[in-house]
Amino acid sequence: MDGMLVGFSASLPLGPIGVLIVQRTLQNGRTSGLLSGFGAAMSDTIYAIIAGFSLSYIVTFIEAQILWIQLGGVIVLTGLGVKIFRTNPVTQLRKQKAGKHSLVSDFVSTFLLTLSNPLAIFLFIAFFAGFRVLKSEYGLIGHLIIISGVFMGAAVWWTLLTSVVGLFRSKINLRRLFWINKIAGLAIIVLVVAAFLFWVIREYFYV
Repeated sequence: MDGMLVGFSASLPLGPIGVLIVQRTLQNGRTSGLLSGFGAAMSDTIYAIIAGFSLSYIVTFIEAQILWIQLGGVIVLTGLGVKIFRTNPVTQLRKQKAGKHSLVSDFVSTFLLTLSNPLAIFLFIAFFAGFRVLKSEYGLIGHLIIISGVFMGAAVWWTLLTSVVGLFRSKINLRRLFWINKIAGLAIIVLVVAAFLFWVIREYFYV
């Protein structure tokens, strides 16, 4: 239960990945959004494992290379935002009808995109400390159960979100979808750049 609470809470903020999953749900359907969410949940679980088992050499490497990793994530996510902004919903619908849309790519892409944000490790460290989970007396099995709970908690959140968003999909026509792509693309770009600038200011200029 503790792990589920951590996973659910860590997934709640609707950052760039959340906007992407909402956009995919509206554009491609609930299954596309759900598998995208599961990809994000899997990535979060990996970071939870690193945080929970104190894999210090990985954390040390990330801390040493954090600026370059962050820059890489910003470039990739900004490119994604531009791509969504320029996406023509008519073209996307034709691809779906032709069977060219891949649910596997939905899962893998959000998994990799979420993995490009190494700050998630420190987020999970904070959550584990705040909720007082992963105590030493739990042992290896107890820790694995909690880590599994992280994935389940995140999966529950993405299931709820895509289910709610999916209810409105029938009301979305091509014109609205066109503007949803524009708004989602811009939102992803703004969120990514703002988060990076906030991190740079806090890391290098905050006294």
